[in-house]
Amino acid sequence: MELSSKMARLGTETAFKVLAQAQALEAKGVDVVHLEIGEPDFDTPRNIRDACADAMNKGHTHYCNSQGILPLRVEIAKEIERTRGVSVDPSRIIVTPGAKPIMFYSILALLDEGDEAIYPNPLFPIYESMINFTGAKAIPIPLREELEFRLDIDELKSKITPRTKLIIVNSPHNPTGGVLEKDDIHSIAELAQKHNIIVLSDEVYEHIIYEGEHYSFGSLPGMLDRTILLSGFSKTYAMTGWRLGYAVMPPELVDPVVRLIVNSVSCTPAFTQYAGIEALTGPQDSVPRMVNEFKKRRDLIVEGLNKIPGITCLLPKGAFYVFPNVKKLGMGSKQLANYLLEEAGVATLSGTDFGSYGEGYLRLSYATSLENLEKALERINTAVAKLKI
Repeated sequence: MELSSKMARLGTETAFKVLAQAQALEAKGVDVVHLEIGEPDFDTPRNIRDACADAMNKGHTHYCNSQGILPLRVEIAKEIERTRGVSVDPSRIIVTPGAKPIMFYSILALLDEGDEAIYPNPLFPIYESMINFTGAKAIPIPLREELEFRLDIDELKSKITPRTKLIIVNSPHNPTGGVLEKDDIHSIAELAQKHNIIVLSDEVYEHIIYEGEHYSFGSLPGMLDRTILLSGFSKTYAMTGWRLGYAVMPPELVDPVVRLIVNSVSCTPAFTQYAGIEALTGPQDSVPRMVNEFKKRRDLIVEGLNKIPGITCLLPKGAFYVFPNVKKLGMGSKQLANYLLEEAGVATLSGTDFGSYGEGYLRLSYATSLENLEKALERINTAVAKLKI
């Protein structure tokens, strides 16, 4: 069978491959600590689960509006006004099965061959994968440790050309946990307005932030009409398996993206959307509890990693990942990740799984128990000591 040449340009997410490797070891009786998968280890709150069951029992199990049911889009609009201070018409909101399709559809709708899109590197892999898939040119901008993994505005300016059509921004950031500051957001917005560029702002970790506060492009004057504001329920409400995301779109993008939905998944299941309404309108106490627990875990793992000879680790300000520097261990990131899995029973991801600028780093998810993190740190310390750096 001869596949389309486009398929050679489509990447993947290594986390699921490493998960399969770890599970294969577990099948042989090896105890593995999982730090590779980026999802909260908490259960979805009971009120949300009950709302979903109630929706199914009431018959919300059929096709629905491809753009998303209006009651959910109304509640999302209220959430945007509450968190961003801007009024948004529900007609600009699109609901999808997970936040990832927003990236997929938006990039497909916007980019042609010959266009350019700037994206952060290290990165969530789907950004680069989808840019390449369209045939557009993917332009990485490095996120450097000395800037706490924020992008350099002057470097961003230097990468903009007349062909630049899209800038992708992710804050809080996966995989580094970095958070853009208010001045960063303003500077990027000014460049987007000056050069007539659309910004895809991935804000899915917006509520998981420990120091400072979350700033959104959607809050800035003139930016709502040139911003694809992406968010969802997976991280905030521990709903990764529910596949429920959304975006606020410039009006011109709504119909093209809805047509892509119609041509691919038809619609997002209605009963999960009713669960989303409950998530937004019901009790919110589970969110700060989860974030406080993540903060304890973050502090533990950062302190522990910094005690291991050859490893240094910045304190991330958001999300639930650390991105330790392992360059002094004298081993490539991919080799080291494999070594830790095979030798120590600790599943991590190589920084290069998130782009070429991730070499010399690992990504560890601390969305697991304190007990598991302590076990992982002890095992990593023992395994690193054998390297005799």
